[in-house]
Amino acid sequence: MSFAESSPEQHIKCFNAGERLMVQDKNAREILILKSGVTKCYRSEENGKELIFEFLGKGEILGDLETILHSVCLCSVEAITPVEAYSFSLEQFDAIIDNDKTFHRKLLEELALRIYQTATRASYQQNYPVEYSLVRFLLIHKEQNLSFSKQDIADYLAITVRSLNRTVKQLREGAVNTDISDVELRQLLIGL
Repeated sequence: MSFAESSPEQHIKCFNAGERLMVQDKNAREILILKSGVTKCYRSEENGKELIFEFLGKGEILGDLETILHSVCLCSVEAITPVEAYSFSLEQFDAIIDNDKTFHRKLLEELALRIYQTATRASYQQNYPVEYSLVRFLLIHKEQNLSFSKQDIADYLAITVRSLNRTVKQLREGAVNTDISDVELRQLLIGL
């Protein structure tokens, strides 16, 4: 029986904010498809620094790359908000890929989208100052009514908290010209 044919309720797992769904350098024990909530996908380096690759939400798949490549988890995934996820075994995942063409196609689309978004973000961060990346990040997450710690924002932008504070100060002082109004910019920077 494929995952699609079974009752989804039988496969739902719940995670509290702060709980890890996947652990870097450990074997994935299951495949998770996020039903609700927001997670952060990050890698801890030997020097103690963390780099957040992405914030993942509804519809994102976890453990797929590791299962396909037969490798340990590239990064850790931690719940930022309470998370519900559909869970199924690695064996079920392999069987679904082999037998369910619709799922196989959706998986390829999701992987392609992930590569596209990562490339777009990397290009943007290389071509624009950090101030623009910060404003863009805040605008995207304001729409979803999410808030993040300074450390998470700094890790996502690949800067220190000190650099983040300096950037916020420059934006508040109007030292950087952005494409949004001063009022909207002030609203975005509340809490930073």
